[in-house]
Amino acid sequence: MTTRRAIMRALGLFTAATLLGGAKDAFAVANGKDVWFMPDESDPHQRTWMAFGASGRIWGKRLLPEVQRNLATIALAIAKYEPVSMLVRQPDLPLAQELMGDKVDLIVCPLDDLWMRDTGPVFVVTENGGKAGVDFNFNGWGEKQDFDYDAGVASFVAQRAGVRRIQTNLVLEGGGIEVDGYGTAIITESCVLNENRNSGVSKAQCERELKRLLGLEKIIWLPGIKGKDITDGHTDFYARFARPGVVIAGYDPDHRSFDHAVTKRHLEILRAATDVEGRRLEVVVLEAPSKVREKFANDDFAAGYINFYVCNGAVIAPEFGDPRTDAATKRELQSAFPGRDIVQINIDGIAAGGGGIHCTTQQEPKV
Repeated sequence: MTTRRAIMRALGLFTAATLLGGAKDAFAVANGKDVWFMPDESDPHQRTWMAFGASGRIWGKRLLPEVQRNLATIALAIAKYEPVSMLVRQPDLPLAQELMGDKVDLIVCPLDDLWMRDTGPVFVVTENGGKAGVDFNFNGWGEKQDFDYDAGVASFVAQRAGVRRIQTNLVLEGGGIEVDGYGTAIITESCVLNENRNSGVSKAQCERELKRLLGLEKIIWLPGIKGKDITDGHTDFYARFARPGVVIAGYDPDHRSFDHAVTKRHLEILRAATDVEGRRLEVVVLEAPSKVREKFANDDFAAGYINFYVCNGAVIAPEFGDPRTDAATKRELQSAFPGRDIVQINIDGIAAGGGGIHCTTQQEPKV
């Protein structure tokens, strides 16, 4: 297998070039010959970052309490395996303390919403033990939602983590990026190559910048789908690496669903794809549930299993009350992540807002 160090040496050809016509600080060089790369999520974590940012203005009075309970449930599940730092608005601090006690590190910060995967920095490291956070200029998924406070979360988290913030002219979100840690990424075109984020930026320009920032050699592009959810089709609802060469992908068998055709096409692309080593990908399929609990079910309900989160020693995954697919998901995840606990939890409130567990988290790698 190609080592990370060999990949970094190859990527050294791109050092210090400004690929998007004036990127503010988008240098891949860390120091000397070291180059930044984004580790796989299953690599060891320093901690998980989250945001207790749900508000009644966005979520509504009926859903808000359930969403807040879901956030606490996710944080407490992860906290059994690694530290969790949770940003929280000052007025919400007493409730956060009531729900999570001293098991989660609560940090006061202005917030618009809860999606740390998208608002937080994407952490990158070097072989030499360096660490930084890439700020991808969160713009409310193409200015679909207020983001004045959330636009500052990446900078705030990088500062609290004590790492350098790397800036770029690209606009995208962490949920649109999936990597194996060895030079291969899966990214949806519908999100990143979208006029509401990166107007006038070509696929080739985008690839060069992402390769430089995240230590990539190869990007497998999935079409995704625009306009059906607020994210325009993030990768982390469609395909995830279990390890190099192994991808877990979602499939929606419901012919009435907008995701049926796109997930079918994604499976075709992934099964024909190879990674940076030239290996044909092994694709593990997780079928969407055929039913969900009715209490919070709505047209935005994100009923998919792909949005799980891998932390130290465990995989935190959703369950939706479908005995067949809930059980099948647990079996497949246990096989894909041997040696880790598979912890399934109810996140119906967050799913009703179109999100999942992975969307609420951002891992900080351990170096």
